[in-house]
Amino acid sequence: MYYVYILSNWNNQVLYIGVTNNLERRLYEHKNKLTEGFTKKYNLNKLVYFEETTDVKSALEREKQLKGWKREKKNILINSLNPNWNDLSSSWYK
Repeated sequence: MYYVYILSNWNNQVLYIGVTNNLERRLYEHKNKLTEGFTKKYNLNKLVYFEETTDVKSALEREKQLKGWKREKKNILINSLNPNWNDLSSSWYK
């Protein structure tokens, strides 16, 4: 399985779009700031949206497509499945 995901920060001001083959592991890495870069710098650790597919090429194409969207369109996508912008991974780490 491959996942295209969107992370945000505590006040939903910054978005990050990524792709992975292990969403739970990748979120653990983001939440624990194990990787240097954009998500660590802007404290992006709240999973607000994700999609899954069995095809890596499709996942990479979708990631590229979402990254090309304007912020308003990304907001609409997130709101369609997660209108309160809850952390969809919050139950994974207790």
